Amino acid sequence: MERSVVLTADGSSSVFVPYFDEYYHSVHGALQESVHVFIDAGFLFKINNSKELSILEIGFGTGLNTFLTFLEAEKYNAKIDYVTIEKFPLERNIYEALHFNTITDDANKQARFMSMHTIDWNKKSKVNTHFYLTKLHIDVLDFKASNMFDIIYFDAFAPTAQKELWTTAVFTAMYDALKNEGVLVTYCAKGEVKRILKSVGFVVQSLPGPIGKREMTRAIKLNK
Repeated sequence: MERSVVLTADGSSSVFVPYFDEYYHSVHGALQESVHVFIDAGFLFKINNSKELSILEIGFGTGLNTFLTFLEAEKYNAKIDYVTIEKFPLERNIYEALHFNTITDDANKQARFMSMHTIDWNKKSKVNTHFYLTKLHIDVLDFKASNMFDIIYFDAFAPTAQKELWTTAVFTAMYDALKNEGVLVTYCAKGEVKRILKSVGFVVQSLPGPIGKREMTRAIKLNK
């Protein structure tokens, strides 16, 4: 799959995929979007209740969400079990060209980011004593779990590009994968997506979106 690295408005990198005519992140700023949607609305929303979190990410992509979660976990001395799914991993020349050095000037932490791309797939790996990473090289449609995760970062390509990932079947699987009071966060705020989330049992919240988007979505699993 042809891909190229591009620079977004906040100086951080994204990847463009001509096949889908899609970017991995917002062109208004990859970093600001990931922080707003996944860290602020997801990780920080849950971390006050527990210093041990299990996180599922749909779409490892550039590794930005994973790396930001790793950095936040260090601040809170939190223990994280992080599982991420990616059907189309980036080639080495692509991830080595990513420009995320504005996130941290710590060379050791920058090396951690690169290690997240080079560690083995389909194997639980220790990034440090508090952060464990499992990268699954599979299709999201083949993933099943039950009552395992506190947070889901749903960061698939938009419904216009991959409509098969925004269906009742997929969101039922996401609902099942979450623990009670677990949350799913996504940049997408389409009415149809929110209706599907509600139909499978989620309590849906419309939140202010990152720069360039009016809204984003947080969905909470609340067992009756």
